[in-house]
Amino acid sequence: MNSFWSLVTDVGLPIVAAIGMGAFVMIIIKYILSGIVNSIKFIESVITQLDNRVKTMNNDILKIDQEVSEQLGIPVDTDRVARADGKEDARKD
Repeated sequence: MNSFWSLVTDVGLPIVAAIGMGAFVMIIIKYILSGIVNSIKFIESVITQLDNRVKTMNNDILKIDQEVSEQLGIPVDTDRVARADGKEDARKD
């Protein structure tokens, strides 16, 4: 406690109060930003999961299109198959 009063006598009460308020503001900003970062990480994971589902649905639609084309005797669109070739099923279930 003596160091606090010696600081007040050396630099003055307004400067010590300004330093204290600056520290308080920094603590509040850190708290708010940590909440925002957590929200962003959650949204990023949701977007990644949705992207994986879209890729999987695209593969499923391509397979259904090939099977229907074969059953109806229509030639398979090889350009479309080549564009989607190499993509694996991204589902985790």
